[in-house]
Amino acid sequence: MAARLDHSRWKPAHTRIATALGIGWMLDAFEVQIIGSVIPGIQAEFGLGAGQAVTINVVWFLGIAVGAVGFGWLADKVGRKRLFVATLLVYSIAAVASSAAPSYEVFMVFRFITALGVGGEYSAITSAISEFTPARNRGRSNGLVMSFWALGGILSSLVSILVISTFGLTWRYTLLFGVVSAVYGLLARRLVPESPRWLASRGRLAEADAVVEAITGQASAEGYALPPSSARGGSALGELWAHHRSKLFLGMALDFSEAAGYYGLFTAMSVFVFSSASGAVPISDAALPYYFLIANVGALAGGVLIAWALDRLGRKPSVVAAYTGASLSMLGCAAAASTGSRALVLVAFTVAAFFATCAWVSAYPTFSEQFPTHLRATGVGASVGVGRMGAVVGQVLLAEVAVAFSVTSMFVLLAAFWLIGSVAGVVWWSRGVEARGMTLGDLEHVPAPVGS
Repeated sequence: MAARLDHSRWKPAHTRIATALGIGWMLDAFEVQIIGSVIPGIQAEFGLGAGQAVTINVVWFLGIAVGAVGFGWLADKVGRKRLFVATLLVYSIAAVASSAAPSYEVFMVFRFITALGVGGEYSAITSAISEFTPARNRGRSNGLVMSFWALGGILSSLVSILVISTFGLTWRYTLLFGVVSAVYGLLARRLVPESPRWLASRGRLAEADAVVEAITGQASAEGYALPPSSARGGSALGELWAHHRSKLFLGMALDFSEAAGYYGLFTAMSVFVFSSASGAVPISDAALPYYFLIANVGALAGGVLIAWALDRLGRKPSVVAAYTGASLSMLGCAAAASTGSRALVLVAFTVAAFFATCAWVSAYPTFSEQFPTHLRATGVGASVGVGRMGAVVGQVLLAEVAVAFSVTSMFVLLAAFWLIGSVAGVVWWSRGVEARGMTLGDLEHVPAPVGS
């Protein structure tokens, strides 16, 4: 039964699966963040203005939204493992193709396809890690897997420093790193088994039992027995909306807030603060990867801290504290930028990356575990899809506010974005369930909050 997964001690198989998923997540992060380091070179080669540079991010987020929703639905239909491997291959091949784009328009097409694959990874990885780990470790393990994102950011900075600053090569060579993701996608097929909970939800009980026994080392005379099902049939999104609406709203609100705030922060820094052409505190294009490297070290520290807090303090206080801290840190960035000091801005940026990562790393384990197994990837995909719309809105509004008003106003807007997550967390704290230590099976049968 699934109880063997929920009550198992942490095993080497858990470490292997978590690490494999984390490396996939790290490669996703590399693909997302590398653009911040190389966008000045893309602007220069294609003769782009600030508006077109922001459009690169807008197209990226639209692709992630479509990929998260579409591939999330597929992950509930055909399995987590297949989608994890397939989406890795899709985005890595498209990333390599982007490096050879002859024009801005062709680059945008391949960038959109790359984003489709990364969006699918959000759904596949977030769903899979929740379904493998013991209940007592679920928050910590999920948080640590999510923290591989900061390692991807650090990797993107190091690659940019090596390729652009050290060897003096162009942005095209950094995108060739997608080859590594393609090779890893082939290797990952051997490292990550199919989710036994998903197999059981599709009636493949013998396969589910074999995976559980391989992971935990525990056999069961009864095999993998299904708990009482809460499935009601119909479309996955329709079922989520009809019976799990409050959980869906939580995921959408937290993801909208973090996507608008997190990506807005990095765009604000690269385009409106550090830009050598028109930034409030300009630095050279060669120095930009070093600033992002330091900020991502702060992000990694934030992810590790919140991973510990999720199981030690609980989901509710962790989410609220992290989102509130992220909001306040945006005001710190505004104050630092107004001084014109590069050192103060770098410190403020690193602190902001720390709290921003605390926030989004706390969000994914919190809302993903709330969805039933047969709807989990769809629920995550829908939340991520709405979140990327938040990123699009954030990109457009930030650019308008920064140009029409000031950099300070831009950071105040970012603080407001993060407050959306704080409010959602407070509402959930008062009405939702604290999932710390609970099994996924128990969570499926908790009554929905009143009014959901």
